[in-house]
Amino acid sequence: MQKAYKLQGKHRHYDWGGNTFLPNLMGVENVNHLPYAEYWMGTHPLAASTIQTIEGEKDLSKLINEQPVQWLGKEVAHKYNALPYLYKILDVHDMLSIQVHPSKQNAVLGFKAEQAKDIAIDAANRNYKDENHKPEIMVALSDFWLLHGFLPPAILEERLNTYSCLKPLMNEFRGGDYQNLYSFFMQLPMEASDSILKPLLKEASAAVAKGTVTKNDPHFWAHKYYADGIPLKNIDKGIFSIYILNIVYIPKYQGIFQGAGILHAYLEGQNIELMANSDNVLRGGLTPKHVDVKELIQHVNFVPTYVSILKGKKLTDQEINYPCPVPDFSLTKIVLNPGDVYTISTYSLEMLLVMDGEVIIEDIAYKAGDTALLTPNAKLTIKAKAAAILFKSYVPK
Repeated sequence: MQKAYKLQGKHRHYDWGGNTFLPNLMGVENVNHLPYAEYWMGTHPLAASTIQTIEGEKDLSKLINEQPVQWLGKEVAHKYNALPYLYKILDVHDMLSIQVHPSKQNAVLGFKAEQAKDIAIDAANRNYKDENHKPEIMVALSDFWLLHGFLPPAILEERLNTYSCLKPLMNEFRGGDYQNLYSFFMQLPMEASDSILKPLLKEASAAVAKGTVTKNDPHFWAHKYYADGIPLKNIDKGIFSIYILNIVYIPKYQGIFQGAGILHAYLEGQNIELMANSDNVLRGGLTPKHVDVKELIQHVNFVPTYVSILKGKKLTDQEINYPCPVPDFSLTKIVLNPGDVYTISTYSLEMLLVMDGEVIIEDIAYKAGDTALLTPNAKLTIKAKAAAILFKSYVPK
C-alpha cells in the first residue's frame, strides 16, 4: 500500500462565494464566472473526495467503508468507523448566514425526531442532516472578518444605548439576560422588527456614505448586506445579530475555534476550515434559507463570548499546532524553506494541503492547491522544491 496519494476534492458553487480565489489557486478556468465558494476534502456524502491510485481514481468513502482499519488506523476505525472530519477551503465574498451548531447529544436527538416525522433529508425545512456535532476551527488565508458570539455585557449595553432605535431593547437585556433579548427580538412580528431595523439601516447607509465607519463597525456590515437598497418590509432579522455579536478580525494564518452553541457568521475573506464531518446548521438570519427560530433558540449558548484568537503553538521549528478542544480533528501549519526535508509519522488518515510553494512527497510533486492523503501508521518525508506552506489535518491520539 502506498504511503501517500494525490487527493481530489470537490468544489461547491454557493452564491456567496467569490469567482477568482479558488480557480486561481487550483488552476481552474472559470469561463462561466461561477461562484467558487468552498472546496471540500473528505468523505461527506454530498461531495466525497477521490484519490489517484495506480488503478485509477478511487472513491475515498468506498475505500474506507471496505477497509476502515487500513485507511483510518485501528484506533480511529474502532472509535468512529468513518473519517471523523471534513476539511475545506472557503472564499467568502458575501456574508454567510447567522448560524449555530448543535452539540453531539442534541444532534442525535434532533435527527431522530425529524426522521420520525418523515421529513426528507433534502427538505428545505430540515434542520438535522445527520447525528453528528459540528465543532470547527478556521485559519485565515487573508484578512478575515466574522461574527463570533455575544458581546460582553457592558459593551452590549453600550451598543444598545448608542442607537436610538435599539435603545428600547435595553428593557429586555436587564441583568445581562442574553436569552431574553435575543428571543424577544427574533420572535417579534415582522412589522415590529421592521420598525426597528429600517431606521437602523438608514442610519448605516448614511454613515457609510459619509465614510465615517470601518469594518469594526456594525453599520458597515449591515449596509453591505443591503447595499442594493433597504427593503420596504420583511427586513431580515439577522441584521440585529450584527449589532449584538462580536465583530472579529483575524489576520492571515491566525485562527479561531467555534464550538456548539456559538452564534456566528463569516463576513468576508478566505480561510481553511476543519470540522467534524457534519452538515448540521441552525440558521438565525442573513439568508433566504429556512430559519426555525424555536429550534435555534434551544441550541444557542446565551452567555458572553470573550474572543480568543489562535496564533498557533510551536511543535518544532517548522510546525505549529492550532489547538482544537475536541477529539475528532486537529490542525497544524508546516513552513518549509527551499531544500528543507521534513519527516512526518502518521497516526490516522492525514491530509496535507499545499497552500504555497511546491513539495515532493513519496516521489510525487505537489504544488499550491494540491492535497496529499497520507495513510495511517506511516513515516514519510516532505522535500521542499521551493519555499512552501502546508496545512495538515489529522485525528489526534
